[in-house]
Amino acid sequence: MEETINRKDRIVMKLLHYFITEKNYSPIILKGAEDEIWLENLDGPYRIIRIVSNYIHNDEQLNFDIFKTGKIVKKIKRKTFTFHMNVLSIYTDLGDNAHLDAIKNMDCMFLYDEQDIQNYPFIDSMFPDIKSKLKFPEKGLELFIKITNDINKKNKSNMDQAEEVFKQKKPVITSILVIINILVYVIPMLLGEYNNVINDFCVYAPLIRLGEYYRLLTGTFLHADLIHLLFNCYALWIIGSQLESFMGKSKYLIIYLASGLIGSLTSITFSQNPSVGASGAIFGLLGSMLYFGYHYRVYLGNVLKSQIIPLIIFNLLIGVMTTGIDNFAHIGGLIGGILITIAIGVKYKSTTFEKINGWIVFTIFTIFMVYMGIIMPR
Repeated sequence: MEETINRKDRIVMKLLHYFITEKNYSPIILKGAEDEIWLENLDGPYRIIRIVSNYIHNDEQLNFDIFKTGKIVKKIKRKTFTFHMNVLSIYTDLGDNAHLDAIKNMDCMFLYDEQDIQNYPFIDSMFPDIKSKLKFPEKGLELFIKITNDINKKNKSNMDQAEEVFKQKKPVITSILVIINILVYVIPMLLGEYNNVINDFCVYAPLIRLGEYYRLLTGTFLHADLIHLLFNCYALWIIGSQLESFMGKSKYLIIYLASGLIGSLTSITFSQNPSVGASGAIFGLLGSMLYFGYHYRVYLGNVLKSQIIPLIIFNLLIGVMTTGIDNFAHIGGLIGGILITIAIGVKYKSTTFEKINGWIVFTIFTIFMVYMGIIMPR
């Protein structure tokens, strides 16, 4: 049955099986890309891998193929918010007059069959197991069935994971946080005690340094007036409900509280004025969304560029140009949100190594801010 699969189809199938099932690459659907398959893994040693099966008989055709590839890669970079994108092009049918020379940001290979991998030592450092993984005991139709089934299972698993992450869930924690912020404002206001609550629980550097550390968090649930409250609750609902759905309830709550804490520490480090408001924690949610979106930029690349980043920049600029806004808390919350999200990880994306490093950096940064904001000024 070996004759039922020709040489080019066999090597292409084996390569697809390896990169999709073993290295978590996903196919890209491109218009006008005939007789070539594009695979993408933005966390892989090569961001893009092309498997080209059409016949290229001379250097002129090869140069045009490389030029066309560069144009497509630029579009993918813009879509996925990626500054550097290295590419591996694997050709399966080159003529004697086509020569693979060194190309910037693109490695090239010609594989007549899997044995030719030994002609390209650089591939061992990127994919050290590729030689063994391209060997199959199955032949012919059995090989086709096995590879097809394995790829289908992997694609289904990836689809299930993406569906789980992006499926909209009820924003329970966000709802509770909004309610707490409203009650903390309304109840003391009705009792005529709001000024006393502000004085006793706001973020205020001199009193925090005297031991009233609870102010670092309690101040993030207080607001100066009704407009301040409504604006922050609206922002919390819009941003928080989405991030809670993506990250999960427990991780989301950790992000919110840690961002608020870091925002308060940054505030007292650079300002002696009393501060209230959830905006530091909300900026932390934006930072977390930024990090999450980077990991899922295949899905959210356009959202990152058109919504999240402009929103962060716009609000920081407002803080710079408007008096009475604690921009230090905003910046601190933003940094804290990013760092704590690195530490707790993004589902199906973050490695244990990344999370350990995230906890180390977050802990060091927190200790540094405690020293700068509380210990050193005493």
